[in-house]
Amino acid sequence: MTDFLIKHIEFAATHAHVWGFVIIFILMAIESSFIPLPSEVIMIPAGFLAYRGALSFGLPVPDMAAAILAGTIGSLAGAFFNYYLSLWLGRPILYRYGKYFFLKPALLERSEEIFREYGDISTFVCRLLPALRHLISIPAGLSKMNPGRFSFFTLFGAFIWCIILTVIGYYLGHIAKDMSYADLVHRGTDMIKENYAWLFGGLAVIIVIYGYIHHKLVGRK
Repeated sequence: MTDFLIKHIEFAATHAHVWGFVIIFILMAIESSFIPLPSEVIMIPAGFLAYRGALSFGLPVPDMAAAILAGTIGSLAGAFFNYYLSLWLGRPILYRYGKYFFLKPALLERSEEIFREYGDISTFVCRLLPALRHLISIPAGLSKMNPGRFSFFTLFGAFIWCIILTVIGYYLGHIAKDMSYADLVHRGTDMIKENYAWLFGGLAVIIVIYGYIHHKLVGRK
């Protein structure tokens, strides 16, 4: 499926100088909804195109910054789609009919377990994890999580993830300008897998800091 999507992303890249940021926003919104579109096939090529100055500004750094912003806002839009969809449909309908829309009951149950165990912070952490990235907004909607807190944690996680992917694409553009889009995405994905230990380490530090601050604030109240 990834290779199939890469071909379409490669076609979209031919219009990146005009519609690049709009395309990034739309695709990341889809990726963040219930449709399993890998963000790697979107943001890594975006970083690559930014390095080449092939996006709207024609300058590497502004193009990279705007790509990250478009990807982050798109992710938030898709997450809110899931949030309000689950709030509107409710648990029984999602579990009964979700399997017809890429929402397998086992994954829904797992996302709910994580949300129940870790609370609001899970909407941040799961933005950086495969499979659960686009699902964690569903239990947030089912539990009627405060929209302001949902926005904050989702934006925070999506922002970090978009930075990671875009920087990887930018770096690959620096070392191999003639790399095909398929090689670009696969190479970038391999880099992420090789460095997941660092990513989890950083997540652990953030969670500990958050837990400490949250405990102090609750203690004061």
